[in-house]
Amino acid sequence: MPTISPTALTELVTQTLAAAGSDANEAAVVSDHLVRANLAGHDSHGVGMLSNYLPGILDGLLVVNQTATTTLDSGPLLGVDGHRGFGQRIAKETMERGIERARAHGVALIGLRRCHHVGRIGTYAEQCMDAGMISLHFVNVQDHRGLVAAFRGKSAVFGTNPICFGMPAMGDTRSVLLDMATSQIALGKTRVAYLGGKTVPHGAVIDANGQLSDQPSVMWEEPYGALTPLAEHKGYGLCLMCEILAGVMTGGGTLAPHHEQRGGIINNMLSIIIDPARLASADYLATEMRELVAHVTGSAPAGDEPVILPGDPERTNTEQRSAGLFFDEGNWASLVEAGARVGVSWHAGT
Repeated sequence: MPTISPTALTELVTQTLAAAGSDANEAAVVSDHLVRANLAGHDSHGVGMLSNYLPGILDGLLVVNQTATTTLDSGPLLGVDGHRGFGQRIAKETMERGIERARAHGVALIGLRRCHHVGRIGTYAEQCMDAGMISLHFVNVQDHRGLVAAFRGKSAVFGTNPICFGMPAMGDTRSVLLDMATSQIALGKTRVAYLGGKTVPHGAVIDANGQLSDQPSVMWEEPYGALTPLAEHKGYGLCLMCEILAGVMTGGGTLAPHHEQRGGIINNMLSIIIDPARLASADYLATEMRELVAHVTGSAPAGDEPVILPGDPERTNTEQRSAGLFFDEGNWASLVEAGARVGVSWHAGT
């Protein structure tokens, strides 16, 4: 299988984005985000997304070199419009502004709308955690066909609508990061499985007749099926709330059929950023988090593997994958094809 170092992969992605029209800053931000997703073990949100982004640029569904327009500016409240620009760039810049608001007011509520795909949401929680901030993020998807069925339904009516929560390290504790789709699996995981000739967990998808399946092809070949919501009615409820909080409350829109669907990936995100120093002393936070983490992770395991924290797998994956990233032939071929669209030759190695 093709193997490549993170540094070499980042350079290839940067060259590809630059060839597609992104300026140097945008190409650097997006390539860093994508490769970090692969390092964290989330290949679904990694460099494989280029196979969507580059056609999107050529079709006008993704507009390069956009900056956000401020739509609301009122103390801790901030609203921005991304104008279909690269979500990774727009969201990073918006989180920087949100962190500044949280420092000034103790909390910031940010409505980000009409960005192209913002990528792995955990990246923005990590950005906030690096600044010592707690954050919560609710995301919906627009402009794309439905992907996720409602509980008791068989038609796709939602996007994968991720939620994310980040708690920074306190004292000698490690950070806690929960980042997940409200569907059982993300669409990108079906893409990776489909291109790699693999199956997905049975019941993570349903076919066009509403039958449970393990075939990723139901998401990529007509007649399309749907992803199923996480934990049945519970995931469905969370998915719907993301549609309301991110789609309705930001003004970005939902997947309701009165909106035009051009076939892009437009994200809206409602973020809450909290300065924990405004709520409790540093000593209290460090002590309480240390005791809580010890209580949870020290509990007796049900099997051979110990209890871990949300965010631990990403830390482990990043450490292990830093030596080199592996791609199966199908997923590597899609990257070679994507690069060829803009005249960049992809090659594995160091």
